[in-house]
Amino acid sequence: MIKPIAESELILNKDGSIYHVNLCPEHLAHTVILVGDQGRVPKISRHFDEIRFVRQNREFLTHTGRIGQKELSVISTGIGTDNIDIVLNELDALMNIDLELRLPKAEHTPLTLIRLGTSGSLQEDIPVDSFLLSTHGIGFDGLLNFYADGSEVEDTDMTEAFIAKTQWPDNFARPYIVEGSAWLLELLKEGTYQGMTATANGFYGPQGRSLRLAPQILDLNERLNKFEHNGHRIANFEMETSALYGLGKALGHECATVCAIIANRFKREYSKNHDQTVEQLIVHLLDKLSRQ
Repeated sequence: MIKPIAESELILNKDGSIYHVNLCPEHLAHTVILVGDQGRVPKISRHFDEIRFVRQNREFLTHTGRIGQKELSVISTGIGTDNIDIVLNELDALMNIDLELRLPKAEHTPLTLIRLGTSGSLQEDIPVDSFLLSTHGIGFDGLLNFYADGSEVEDTDMTEAFIAKTQWPDNFARPYIVEGSAWLLELLKEGTYQGMTATANGFYGPQGRSLRLAPQILDLNERLNKFEHNGHRIANFEMETSALYGLGKALGHECATVCAIIANRFKREYSKNHDQTVEQLIVHLLDKLSRQ
C-alpha cells in the first residue's frame, strides 16, 4: 500500500496551496510560460483577453487567463536552476498529486512548459536581437544528478562527448544534456535559430566572465563555441534550461526554451533595445500558442 507523502516533503499552506508558488490546482492552466523576471509577467499577460487569477509569493508571480479559448498561465521563476527545481516540482504536484490525500494520482496530466528568456549568443552568426530555440539543455549545475531518474532522460553519449571534447575539469559537477520536446521544437522553430543551450549555475565565473575573480577555465566560451556533436553545436548561455528540460522530461511534461538574444559574447555586442526584442518574442510566442 502506498503511503501518503509526509507533511515535511509536500508542504502546503493553510489555504491548501502548495508552499512556494502558493497555487492550488484550479489556479494553473495546462500551458505555462515561465519567465525569470517577475516584471515580465504583466508584459505577457497584458496581451490576454482576460486575466482571471493573480497571485505572488516571493519571486513567484502568477497570472492565469486566456487568449481566445486558450488558457495560459505565466509564472516568474527567478534566476537559476535551483528555482526551476522548486517551480517544476510544485507545478507537477498541482497536476499529478492529490493534495488532500497526499498521494500520486492514477492518471498523469502533462503540462506544456515554455521558458521565455533572454540570453547571450556563443556563435558569431547568431545575431543580437534574434530568437533562439533550445534543442538541448547542457547543465553545469549538477541538479539532475540528484534525481534517480536523471540518467533515464539524459543523452549520455552526447554528455560523454562533451566532457571529452571540452576537457571538462574533474572537480566540477558532472554535466548533463537533455533534449527538449520534439513537438514544441517543431511548433516553435519558425522564425528562430536553433541550437544547444549551455546552462550555467552563475552569471560571472560560470559563464567565463571576469571582474575581480578570474574563472578557472579561462577559455570556457571558446571551448563551448567549438563543441560539435552529430551536427549539434552550442548556441547560447543562460541559467535555467537544463533543469527545465531534465526535470520536465523526467516528470513527463513537454518543455521548450526560446530566448531573445540580447548579446553576442564573441562579437562583444549588446542589444540597443532589448525591451523591444523581448516584446517581439512575446507576441511571436503567444501567436504560436494561441493557435493550439
